[in-house]
Amino acid sequence: MPITLLWAVDVYGRVYSLSTASERWERADDMLLELKRVSAGKGRCWGIGCDHHVYLNIMPSETPIRYREETYENQRWNPVDGFTDVLLPTDRWPWSDVTGLNQQPLHSFQLPSRSWEWEGDWYVDQSCSGEPSETGGWEYAVDFPANFSPDKKWNSCVRRRRWIRYRRYIAPGSWAKIPLENPRKNPLPLCDISCGGWEMSDQSGRYPYLWGVSQQGQVWFREGIHPRVPEGTSWEEVEVPKEVAQLSAGPGDLLWAVLWDGNLLVRIGLSLDSPTGISWTEVESPVKEVEVLHVSVGVSVVWVVTKDYKVWFRRGVNSHNPCGSGWISIGGEMMMVDVGLNDQVWAVGEDRGLYFRMGVTPFEPSGNGWIPISAQWGSKKEAGPQRDDQLTEASQGSVLSCTDSDSELGPVEAQSSTVDTPVLEPAAPSVVPLGGESTTEDVPQNAPRPFIPASDSFINSLVSDRDKTSASQPSILEVPQEDSADPSPAPILLTPDDVSRDLPWSNVDLEGAEAARSAQAAGTALVDSSTGVLALENPQRVGEEDGPVWAWISGGGCEVEAESKVSWLSPTGVLTSSMSLTPVQSAAWSAEHEHRDTTSRKPLERSNSIWVRKGTLRWWRDWKPQRWVDVSVALEQSTKSDGKKDSIFFVYYTQYDEKKYLQVFINEITALVPVIRDCYYAFAVYTAQRTKQRWPLVLAAQTEKDLNDWLTLLSDCCCECRGISGPPSRHALWSTTSKGDIMVHEPSFTLESPATALSCDLMFWQQVPGHLRCVESNSLGLVWGIGWDGTAWVYSLQGDSAEMHQQTDVRNVYVYENQRWNPMTGYTDKGLPTDRPMWSDESGLKECTKSTTHPPSPQWSWVSEWAVDYNIPGGTDKEGWQYAADFPVTFHGHKTIKDFVRRRRWIRKCKITLRAPWKQVPPIPLSDMSLMPCLAQSRMEHVPVWAISEKGDVLCRLGVSPQNPAGSSWLHVGTDQPFKSVSIGGANQVWAIAKDGSVFYRGSVSPQNPAGECWYHIPSPPRQTLKQLSVGRTSVFAVDENSNLWYRQGLTPSYPQGSAWELISSNVTKVSVGPLDQVWTIAEGVPGFPMESPGAICHRVGVGPMQPKGHSWDFGIGGGWEHITVRGNSAEAPRTHPPPSGPPRSPVPQRLPSLENGSAVGV
Repeated sequence: MPITLLWAVDVYGRVYSLSTASERWERADDMLLELKRVSAGKGRCWGIGCDHHVYLNIMPSETPIRYREETYENQRWNPVDGFTDVLLPTDRWPWSDVTGLNQQPLHSFQLPSRSWEWEGDWYVDQSCSGEPSETGGWEYAVDFPANFSPDKKWNSCVRRRRWIRYRRYIAPGSWAKIPLENPRKNPLPLCDISCGGWEMSDQSGRYPYLWGVSQQGQVWFREGIHPRVPEGTSWEEVEVPKEVAQLSAGPGDLLWAVLWDGNLLVRIGLSLDSPTGISWTEVESPVKEVEVLHVSVGVSVVWVVTKDYKVWFRRGVNSHNPCGSGWISIGGEMMMVDVGLNDQVWAVGEDRGLYFRMGVTPFEPSGNGWIPISAQWGSKKEAGPQRDDQLTEASQGSVLSCTDSDSELGPVEAQSSTVDTPVLEPAAPSVVPLGGESTTEDVPQNAPRPFIPASDSFINSLVSDRDKTSASQPSILEVPQEDSADPSPAPILLTPDDVSRDLPWSNVDLEGAEAARSAQAAGTALVDSSTGVLALENPQRVGEEDGPVWAWISGGGCEVEAESKVSWLSPTGVLTSSMSLTPVQSAAWSAEHEHRDTTSRKPLERSNSIWVRKGTLRWWRDWKPQRWVDVSVALEQSTKSDGKKDSIFFVYYTQYDEKKYLQVFINEITALVPVIRDCYYAFAVYTAQRTKQRWPLVLAAQTEKDLNDWLTLLSDCCCECRGISGPPSRHALWSTTSKGDIMVHEPSFTLESPATALSCDLMFWQQVPGHLRCVESNSLGLVWGIGWDGTAWVYSLQGDSAEMHQQTDVRNVYVYENQRWNPMTGYTDKGLPTDRPMWSDESGLKECTKSTTHPPSPQWSWVSEWAVDYNIPGGTDKEGWQYAADFPVTFHGHKTIKDFVRRRRWIRKCKITLRAPWKQVPPIPLSDMSLMPCLAQSRMEHVPVWAISEKGDVLCRLGVSPQNPAGSSWLHVGTDQPFKSVSIGGANQVWAIAKDGSVFYRGSVSPQNPAGECWYHIPSPPRQTLKQLSVGRTSVFAVDENSNLWYRQGLTPSYPQGSAWELISSNVTKVSVGPLDQVWTIAEGVPGFPMESPGAICHRVGVGPMQPKGHSWDFGIGGGWEHITVRGNSAEAPRTHPPPSGPPRSPVPQRLPSLENGSAVGV
């Protein structure tokens, strides 16, 4: 780590520096230099003197600062004299710059200040365009202006040569005064400056910028600062909408300012091309009733101190969002803060001590506690008494001007200075009585109170409203009356009126500072009671006996990090990472403050903290032109004093050279779903609003590890924000996506409440590790799943945590080869212009070839080669072809005379392997299964589980219980044909669907006879083929192959087969009926959003005992959802009986006609 300096100023204007390699404060060589405040940057430090001039201290370097002055001598040829300096009236000046527009004779060049000296005299540059020349440095051309060359030609009528002179900066390591120039508008006296801008976010900056604030509230920008011109050239005024009291510029492109009214201004559009920015944006104070006192910014952080000395941190600050998004309160009470290099934070406490913020890192920019800076304050350089006539210009201004008259705009003339006026500097600070009683014999009753004037009285009145005489804010050394039985009277130091008028300039109001040191001064101060004048011991070292009383600190040039081992940053007491102490408590840790035992201590304050995780991802910009965009992202989490956490996810991007950002509050995220997008490791971020708009935020990572890290991080924050921890509960809703990801929702009592039902777009879905095609559960905590390869899995729990196992899954990837017949060549891959691609997916809308088709995601890997698939619905011929009259119609496996198109399907297998809390149930592959739903209070020794094998056999699992969720063995249930769907409901009702669409009911199923006795055939809806059904407590719903949802009417305990099918809705691919007869489905699409991928979660609203079919749909998250089960949710909402409203209803409501065995009848 390089050796850098920390700068500070005490209340008397003395400037100190502290090296990271030292343990002692070093005072400036100029013992009489007095500055109001300083602003440090890399390798330099700026300051404002009490004479309102700006001073600069450049750190010494091995490379000298040199500047090259140059001018051009121009001549024209004439037939009489040859080349001469007599030019035409339209020509450029005989001595000019390179453009010829500005006259620059040699004698016009002057040194900009006393900090420069000439290295030598003027000389001619003997090179031309960087190459040595033998022409004496002359370059020739036809005329002005033209291209010059060292070769003289017959038509060369003009020539020029360059003269060079170097000057050197000779004031490194000392405070040099910046001279006043002659600007277009004279700058008013400055009251604040800030150095920054050397690390612009869009490009690495080479030099810093300097900003200033005048006493009239104007903002100024220093132009022309360059490595070879460190002082700059001139001041430029920047228009502001309101008067500014103080500002802070960060190393990057952040600039914040404090207004006179206590609010804040943010400069927008700072960049290397526009160093002064474009516009201002106002930001309110963290507390409306309390104005802002001080602001300091870093690369991407903003710290603020309000007038009640509370410290605040601005969250969400970035070059794309310079205004941030909210305030976080930070523990501790400070007078001012300063953000230095690496966003480290330094502060001046309310007790005038210096403090450092511990634990500030890029991941935790707010840190975790304050520690005092424990460096020794005594300077090794002892300076003898100096005469009054040796005062510097900065100190002269302070002696001559104690009232800060606004009319003083420049330095005071030497002849007007009152040098002969004696300056009285007390050896010990004044002591104000704190709760004690004064006696009349020691102190006169009308004795004047000690007063030390403040040079910044005008600005202090704007930025500080502290009532110094009010008893509501006692000094930190004030001792309550009840703590002292016999308080001794505190001495009062008297200052005569004639002396107080000529006291030296002070940086801030010293009353609070003097009171802070009154405990020491009370025992040692000497007062002459006859004259009221303080006895002096060392007039030239006021206040140094007890250590400096600090007023300002600047760490812009001090490079330390959270893990840096700096001797004076080691805490001298116990400091936990979760606690933040007030400055009074921090000072009590140090041995040098042991004499402050009487100080009243405040209780510990638990600090709020900010944690940040940053990275780079790719964002799918889903408006035209649609493409992937490289973005930077940041997850910012704030922890409040009560332990509650609040997080925001930011996405920063650039559009048309304009910096923009998106922000998503973590408590608004409803799902984090991995998606398949262009073979990227992608995931979609859903919120309630984005779910309604069907517009998720899609991001992609470069590697699988980055994807898993971000998904885990965001998911943990979402769960922590919602109070979700541990494995899913017994009442959880389970779902799977078409990609195979498993999602879980923790329901509340309001999910199925008729009055206050939770909207589907507000449901939060959490991903569970694993990969399945479908999943089923019940309220006893049993969860089964089936993979895409038919393997059965059971959710494995070990106590209150999931037990991880290795899980594999294999799925098929299909590509269709399409051909059309023509009379000349027969079937060929040359189709019509309106035909589908000759290699496509099943729908024919997307072109997919064997070479361009990849596994579903990068987590999958191929385990086979492409082969013709003969197991396709509708059958194939011996070569795997299916035939049809045209695209798209129903295909069949034999060719007819009317078949003009054909297709065949190619198949390839891919495999995924991962660690997940799922345990395999061997050995039979399954295509469907169902667990019996039950209420939460139910107790069952064995839970019935029914399943369908891939061959169509009906199976019953024996020995399944919460203690043994995988069961013991399979029991085969006899059938006369293969089946494809099965469901078991309340009271052991088993329904199943055969592969031909026939519906069956299994009779006599009971705990004693788990397989039942026989099958009862139930007619299907007319001209419809059912493919899936679900049985609840008292209702049965089914889905046909045309995506219609059917309800079975007439179910009674005496006639459990029901009487008729009633059509409920279309647009349904899967249905799940829960133990409370609640109905949830997977909708094929959402009305009004035809471009969304098929598969959306949908809830049937209004389902109840009196209306088991419900009345409407509530669409939730969608776009690629495959399966859902609510058979574990038996959490019943408290039953309420709302008062009847409106006219009385008929006791027997009229029913709509329904279908009974194919005929419409009235029931």
